[in-house]
Formats: sequence, C-alpha cells, structure tokens
Amino acid sequence: MELRKITGNVYWAMTKSKLLLTKNLVAGESVYGEKLLRISGQEYREWIPIRSKLSAAFYKGLKTVAIPEGSKVLYLGASSGTTVSHVSDMVGATGEVYAVEISEEMGANLILLAEKRKNLFPIIEDARKTETYSKFVPKCDFLYQDVAQRDQVDIFIKNSNVFLKNGAYGALAIKTKSIDVSKPSRFIIEQTVNSLKRNFIVQESIDLFPYQRDHALIIVRKK
Repeated sequence: MELRKITGNVYWAMTKSKLLLTKNLVAGESVYGEKLLRISGQEYREWIPIRSKLSAAFYKGLKTVAIPEGSKVLYLGASSGTTVSHVSDMVGATGEVYAVEISEEMGANLILLAEKRKNLFPIIEDARKTETYSKFVPKCDFLYQDVAQRDQVDIFIKNSNVFLKNGAYGALAIKTKSIDVSKPSRFIIEQTVNSLKRNFIVQESIDLFPYQRDHALIIVRKK
C-alpha cells in the first residue's frame, strides 16, 4: 500500500478509495474502534471523517496544515478524545497537547487516554475561564476548538489572545445551529469568517458536509 505524507505524522493511504491515517503513537492501541494498519513495519490508525471534524476537513481538501511534529497544541472541547488522540499522533512524542474539557464524565476518558499517551495533558475546566488553566498551558503553536456553544467565536478569540503565539495558526470548528438555529448554515459561516477577520488572517473556510452536517472548519493565522 502506497503512503503519501500530508504533514507530520498524517498520511493518505492510496487504495481504491483514499484512507486518512495517523502514525500510531501507542502501538497496538485503538482509541475508538478505528482500524489499525501495519505498513512497512509501522502501525497507523485510520482517521474516520464522520467521527472527526478535522479528518472531515482533510477529506474536503484542507490545504493549510500547521501542526507539525513537536508542536504544542491547545485543544478546546476535547470531549472523550477521539480527535485529540489523532492530534496526539500528529505532534508525536516530542509534542504536547493540552486538552480542555468542561465535562467531568468526558474528562475521565481523557485522563485514561493520557495514561498511555504521555504527550496529552487533560484539563477539566470551562474554556471560557482561561484564568483557571493559564498556569498549566504554555504559549502554543496551534489552537484547535470544537465547542458547540452560542459564544464559540468569543471563546476562540479569548483563548488565542492568551495562549496562541503571534503568527501561529488556529482552527475553529463551528456548529452553525448552536450559533443561530433560524439562519442558513452558509450565512452563519460567512458571518463567523467576517468576525474572525478582526483578529486573524483567515486562510480557509471549509463546509464539512456530507461528513458533518451544519459544521464548518475555519483555519486562521494570528496577526
């Protein structure tokens, strides 16, 4: 099977239909039931687009990829760790992923995941309250947010002001119906892009349909 490297530890497996893979940081361990593939002596994990908005963005043609191996990433809205685990693969053993999750139930899953993934640091806090975790998180190379709340743009901007390095990149996964259920998704995406332009250079805006309905991923660079 031919592999085509995208960035860091992310690859396309060139089969009849392309598969997105990350090089598995913890050999033999599947996180959410995804397939493990062994290619040329190295283990990879399938990254499923209907389970991860970042994976869906790759399948939809994401071009701006700025999470190389060794990066420090702040991840807001980590949930149980599905996408977080792939970001952990991306940054590798020399990188760090600070995963913020408000739910104690989901946070318990993150803590279990971090016992095996030593580059993962769970933080059970509200992403609106940066002061509660600022002493644990350094300046980061990338900010990823997946928080389905009406004020998700404000949360992203606040955290970028505190934690994101100047000139560094971020990705905001927006759930349009969480912002305004009465307006079309396309309108909400355009409105969000315009709001972000005040603080960032917008690199890409990707509608994640059909993998994720009423979701988009917006890639920005901090001014």
